[in-house]
Amino acid sequence: MKPREFDPAEPELMDRPQPVSRELEVDLNNLVRINRNFGSHRLIRRFLRRWLTPGGSYRILDLCTASGDIPRLMVDWSRRRGITLAIEAVDFQLSTVAIARRWSADYPEITFRDGDARNVEGESGAYDFVFCSLALHHFSEEDAVRVLRRCRELARRAVLVADLERGPLAAVGVWLMTAVLYREPMTKQDARASVRRAFSFPEFADLARRADWQDYRHARFAIARQAVWWQAP
Repeated sequence: MKPREFDPAEPELMDRPQPVSRELEVDLNNLVRINRNFGSHRLIRRFLRRWLTPGGSYRILDLCTASGDIPRLMVDWSRRRGITLAIEAVDFQLSTVAIARRWSADYPEITFRDGDARNVEGESGAYDFVFCSLALHHFSEEDAVRVLRRCRELARRAVLVADLERGPLAAVGVWLMTAVLYREPMTKQDARASVRRAFSFPEFADLARRADWQDYRHARFAIARQAVWWQAP
């Protein structure tokens, strides 16, 4: 397998300082569709079924939220089951937060704010659940460890961190996907870069160990997804 390609001086296009634009909106909408059709939403629903009880009330933190499609998914799923959520959705990109806030106008359960996932504000155990999806590949190894450590500090009940798994099948799949379905320049360039910047399966587990996670689980999921999670006894 090829080694991970990560250059902090060359961030993905969506991570670069920029105003709200049509190009950014198209890219974020493409990411929503990719999340819906290629496994990320399915993975989140799997853990919602495991962790949330009908009629319950929970406080959730979603880090690196992008357009907020994961929080909206959580709210839609929970409303049908009489579950009450209060979600704080955080992203460092101000223009992305502005778009997410506008797209989530019908979701008063979600509060958006800008912040850095590596040192996001909050007291220890402030949230029942902390989620972070498709984001660790945006960070260096050291910063990814910081994100994982902060997730664990903020969660009282459980944490789920999911991302791509680097590998030849993922690389081919993303290349074909962006050659046929999602051909807009920002989406194409960032998606292909994401696979090269993603962590392998052993590397991902090593990040959790370096973040001092105890009794965590690690598994592969469709399609080219992997996740680590911790749940309180």
